[in-house]
Amino acid sequence: MTIRILHTSDWHLGRSLYGRRRYDEFAAFLDWLAELIEIRQIDVLLVAGDVFDGTAPSNRAQELYYRFLCRVAGGSGRQVVVTAGNHDSPAFLDAPKELLAALNIHVLGTMPETVAEEVLLFPGSSGEIELMVGAVPYLRDRDLRWAEAGESPEDKERKLIAGIREHYRQVCAAAEGIRAQTARPLPLVVMGHLFTAGGRTVEGDGVRELYVGSLAHVAGDIFPAAIDYLALGHLHLPQRVGSSELRRYCGSPLPMGFGEARQQKQVVEIEFTQREVKLNCIPVPSFQELEQVRGDWSAIERRIKQLRADHSRCWLEVLYEGEAVIDRLPDRLEDLIAGSSLEILRVQNRRLTEQVLRGAEQEADLAELNPEQVFRRCLELHQVPAGQQPELIDTYREVLVSLELDDRNQE
Repeated sequence: MTIRILHTSDWHLGRSLYGRRRYDEFAAFLDWLAELIEIRQIDVLLVAGDVFDGTAPSNRAQELYYRFLCRVAGGSGRQVVVTAGNHDSPAFLDAPKELLAALNIHVLGTMPETVAEEVLLFPGSSGEIELMVGAVPYLRDRDLRWAEAGESPEDKERKLIAGIREHYRQVCAAAEGIRAQTARPLPLVVMGHLFTAGGRTVEGDGVRELYVGSLAHVAGDIFPAAIDYLALGHLHLPQRVGSSELRRYCGSPLPMGFGEARQQKQVVEIEFTQREVKLNCIPVPSFQELEQVRGDWSAIERRIKQLRADHSRCWLEVLYEGEAVIDRLPDRLEDLIAGSSLEILRVQNRRLTEQVLRGAEQEADLAELNPEQVFRRCLELHQVPAGQQPELIDTYREVLVSLELDDRNQE
């Protein structure tokens, strides 16, 4: 028997772009996805984390999510598996899980009490089990390690990665135990939400480091060989893990920032006939064109006039990089797009910024530095000894994460 699975992740429902709401894009994507699922006769839909962009999603984001789930799962016999990502609230996702389970929608927001609960068994039309899914949510620091007095950042990172490795080992061991009791070679698909070593990101894609005090980029060898397909979320660029075609990030379905503007988004269809597998990477249409326009004034003017002539409805980020200092750049740009369907969401006058900073004897544009980079510069300015800096940086990261969590809870 053949079973078809669709791997998606990182929807980030509710995310805005420089203050511009994107609900129409999200709605268009979910409509397209629902139609694709019907056309391709998908049996199991996977959503590998970051369903929402924040821990307290708006009413509109929730409406999009639940309407989609009812559309694709209600009465169809299709299975849906949703796991939490680092942007999601585990408790929020888990709250309706018992109700959703009646619709064959399986939600794992928090790590369950036993590893066996993460191994889901899906029957085929004959009633026999045809697929196992290891539904591993985002593994939080507190789920994986215990703190000890005096431990170094290196100790924390080592324990964290060991905990991730052990968790995947246990999930696969539980699945292997089930496989050993069947007469057929059941395929095993495992989900996860993490950052593998060598993973690629782009500027402005919104991908956060996952753990305080540690990059925790896990090596690909932490995943056991028993896995027939590894469906990962977190990184927004579609990519393989190492050289394996069967260990993948499908990427986000929408560009999260202008750095992804020219990126072809995709979802991944996996077709199993027992443990024989075929992959089909399906392009996702662009529901709102984005473009980053950069260069001197003549280059910017030329490109915008071309977009106007093409009747484009593009959202633009404009990066002025010319030598001449141009005053009132935003006003001149607004004059350029007046009467068109173009919309400029962000303007950065890098030449003017550099001039101001030189006058203040600064070396870089603070707007382009993240908080940690600013903190590192402060440490250097105050001549803090190099041996003391790692612990201070680690503590500073913890403070940033605490502040971010407080901000999210107040949204």
